[in-house]
Amino acid sequence: MTTVTALLHDKSGQSVQTLPPDASVLEAIRLMAEYSIGSVLVAEAGRPVGIVTERDYARKVILMGRSSADTRLSDVMSSPVLSVASSDSIEHCMQMMTDHKIRHLPVLDGDSLAGMVSIGDLLKALLEQRQREIEQLQQYITG
Repeated sequence: MTTVTALLHDKSGQSVQTLPPDASVLEAIRLMAEYSIGSVLVAEAGRPVGIVTERDYARKVILMGRSSADTRLSDVMSSPVLSVASSDSIEHCMQMMTDHKIRHLPVLDGDSLAGMVSIGDLLKALLEQRQREIEQLQQYITG
């Protein structure tokens, strides 16, 4: 069973991008474009209070006719933030994402932000895990 810790270790060097609740949606979109990411964590005093995703932008800004420059993240962010612990399994993360129809999960160790995992990260890890299992079975059979 692969844990989120192992997943974050493979993603080392990638920092979680955060903005305060009073930042504009335009700032968040620019940050997502700059880092090629699909979400920005909204944090206040170092604690996550929400998350803004490309989906939030499409549904809560564009479709509602709002201005990206004039709309605050606090007006469109998804809150409360669902999160996982670094000790959780990737299967648990996949179940949470499926149940809640989300694509990004912040990883918290207590109150401290340890990282962020996406559905792509989890799928990659699951595929690698299955490939290792197949190789082990093939070695056992041909033994």
